Amino acid sequence: MAAAKLGYFKDLCLDVTLKPGSGDTAQNTKLLAGGQATVSPVAEQDVIQARANGIDITGVSSYSNAGLEILMTNKDVTKLTQLDGKVVGHKGYVPATVRAMLVKAGVKWNSRKLVKQGYDPSVLPRRQGGLAALTGFVSNEPNQLKASGHDVTVWKPVDYGVPSSLGAMAVNPAFAKAHPHAVEDILRAALHAYDYCTAGAGHAAECVGYAAQLSGPMYDKKLNMTIWNTETQVIKDNPTPGQPLGGIDTKNVAGIVDMLHRFGIVPSGVTADRAETWFDGSFVKNVYTDGKLAWPAP
Repeated sequence: MAAAKLGYFKDLCLDVTLKPGSGDTAQNTKLLAGGQATVSPVAEQDVIQARANGIDITGVSSYSNAGLEILMTNKDVTKLTQLDGKVVGHKGYVPATVRAMLVKAGVKWNSRKLVKQGYDPSVLPRRQGGLAALTGFVSNEPNQLKASGHDVTVWKPVDYGVPSSLGAMAVNPAFAKAHPHAVEDILRAALHAYDYCTAGAGHAAECVGYAAQLSGPMYDKKLNMTIWNTETQVIKDNPTPGQPLGGIDTKNVAGIVDMLHRFGIVPSGVTADRAETWFDGSFVKNVYTDGKLAWPAP
């Protein structure tokens, strides 16, 4: 949104139409594969799962190998093994990254009771139904709870060496093949806008305001300002190794494949080598010159 409002797409002669998403990643992948969308946020693990299910999309960018999915507990839980035999809440399923973290921490996975919760995170501090832990996103529920006076412990899979992604983008492969420079320039504009929006608090507030204009009157600017600050800090703290901002780390892709295999989420035929072909890092690579984002386009 910021890239459009700041005129960066126009500067690159791009005609871009922005549409707010539903939050359903599976829907995003189908829109991309069907040609109803050209570029969309899609996590690296979701690209792999989509391709494993025959949905043809290509991952082209990622801002970090750390993801947003986390587990929250009340302060009396000081180690994850205390969750053995306890009730863990989720929003439909426990993310693979959270499950991998729990297993690595030594939690007896089959000992817990999993229950589906709604979208009100206050069920955790209220210990509703004996709830001991709740899945969420590092930038969302913990900030909501803090704003309402509830302090929880946030357990992050990245701290346990669990691979994930943040700020990842995917494209329609046919469009990318026919218009590679357009894909490069979309990413170039987005990266340039990210640089602008992270340049200070005033810029960040301006950019969140642009998102509010697109999303409508129900958009919570205060919460989304906090979300922005949290997510950009995650990216800053967990840069993609050996890559410029936006670059794809193939070792991370391989790590995600191993994790998805461990929990039977993708079939054995989805090897790391095969999954790496579902990503194309050349688009981001081509927008940098000597390690710096080339702006405007050469």
